[in-house]
Amino acid sequence: MANSPAGESVISRVVRLMDAFDRQVPSMSLSELARRASLPLTTAHRLVEELVRHGLIERASDGELRMGLRLWELAARGSRALTLREIALPFMEDVQAAVHQLTTLAVLNSGTVLYVERLSAPDAALDAAHVAQRMPIHATSSGLVLLAYSPAWLQEEVLAGPLEKVTEETITDPPTIRKHLAEIRRRGYAALPGIGVLEWTGIAVPVFGAGGAVAAALNATVRREEANVPLTVPALLTAAHGISRALGAENRSAGSTRP
Repeated sequence: MANSPAGESVISRVVRLMDAFDRQVPSMSLSELARRASLPLTTAHRLVEELVRHGLIERASDGELRMGLRLWELAARGSRALTLREIALPFMEDVQAAVHQLTTLAVLNSGTVLYVERLSAPDAALDAAHVAQRMPIHATSSGLVLLAYSPAWLQEEVLAGPLEKVTEETITDPPTIRKHLAEIRRRGYAALPGIGVLEWTGIAVPVFGAGGAVAAALNATVRREEANVPLTVPALLTAAHGISRALGAENRSAGSTRP
């Protein structure tokens, strides 16, 4: 596969083009796309034309470019996240009905927390934790739950940093995070206010997959002043247990010691 003069492969340049789209900028002109992808305009034009032919990028009537449905189609055919979402959705709806809060499902991916499903309450005003959005592992309750039940080598890799201070209450001290991880394993959930978005509290529990490994984190996010952890945790644990069983996990409680 041909490389650029700088030694970058075609695939790497295509990924940079696709990565330029996000929730805030879902469509743009060719020149803007080239700028955001840090590619020469001629290179971007040549690659975009090929991607348009294959349906991976679409061109609107006004010339704006956006991700194509063909990309979604290909990703959905064998997506682990899609299977997880389909299994989890009925249980997430039960949580939503019980606690009337923003409910999310997240996984670890490429060193970050990736949200794969979200159910919003009618009055939910939180502009975060959207589907396909990423957050630092240490800056969300979901991330800390996933980390608490992950192998020790992954914990140490994450804690080696750098650990971004997302809000003034984000915990960036590795010894303090280790204490929180131990507490999460002991009680089976995380509920840390303000670490990702200052005005909100995430209450998260683990979901296990086949073999007992942590597969996801199920989370309810509430305003700090309205957080009712004793009411929310049982609903989350019941739903997480149902999702875990559907994923083929053994009958393992969330408060048990990690593998």
